[in-house]
Amino acid sequence: MGDLIRQNPDGTYTRLVSMPTTPASADPSSLSEVLTKDVTFNPTNNTWVRIYLPKKALVNNSSTTTNKLPLIVYYHGGGFYFTTVATTLNHNFCDTMSTQLDAVVVSVEYRMAPENRLPAAYDDAMEALDWIKSTDEIWLREYADISNCFLIGTSAGGNILHHVGVRASAAVEELAPLEIRGLIFHHPFFGGVTRTESEIRGVNDPVIPQVSTDLCWELGLPIGADRDHKYSNPMADDQWSVNCARIKNLGWRLLVAGGDRDPVFDRQMMFVEMLKKDGVNVISHFIQGNPHGVEITEPSTAPALFVSIKKFINNDM
Repeated sequence: MGDLIRQNPDGTYTRLVSMPTTPASADPSSLSEVLTKDVTFNPTNNTWVRIYLPKKALVNNSSTTTNKLPLIVYYHGGGFYFTTVATTLNHNFCDTMSTQLDAVVVSVEYRMAPENRLPAAYDDAMEALDWIKSTDEIWLREYADISNCFLIGTSAGGNILHHVGVRASAAVEELAPLEIRGLIFHHPFFGGVTRTESEIRGVNDPVIPQVSTDLCWELGLPIGADRDHKYSNPMADDQWSVNCARIKNLGWRLLVAGGDRDPVFDRQMMFVEMLKKDGVNVISHFIQGNPHGVEITEPSTAPALFVSIKKFINNDM
């Protein structure tokens, strides 16, 4: 399984590479412009969220109805089996997002493959929305406008976002008073059996080479499924048009952001074109020269992305 994960004789797995992590901090005297706290929503599954609250929300008294901040629910990447909410790269991205978008951000920790193969991550991501709609967590109740919610996912998190979006679009009444306004796909990770041109070009990509993407699907998909399973290739889903019609009728807006140096670029373009074909209100934001997940790995590039996302949230694109 390469140099990232090893299966042990007892059937468990050991991840061979550790990445720096950042703890949550609700200390108002910290240098960060954002306060953070971790809250468990399912102790049995050990699933939890990290909430990001801009400090200025406290100063501006955002607890009044008219001043509440937009809510962003974020699903991190990592190939379904690697990195967590607390991984410093993911944490810093959400911290900057909260600041740049003037939003309360809820970053969701979902169960990892291969110990918990898909659809476990989809189930957890959806359960987090159910928790948000009814929790008494003060940062959400007092400062977040849950009627103005956007879902964002990076890489594997973008894949999760698609499947959660489909589920959520069929459960609007059950999710009330949480109201989703749009979905934002950041370098979404999709696959398929037949290699695309961008995948062939990116066989030795320094960020996600072919051997790594194949490993993600090997570990993440249900045992026996190939990469044309709907979890990997949503465009192969026989319910695609039905799902698109429902999203279209809800008036949800979609933004797909990426770069043409990403091996998954062709699949992202196909995703956009099929959404447009089915009448979904989707905007593409592809930047020439950008590799996969660049705003995560090179934080200096993130503010430009957030400018576009803020325009999208404000319906100014």
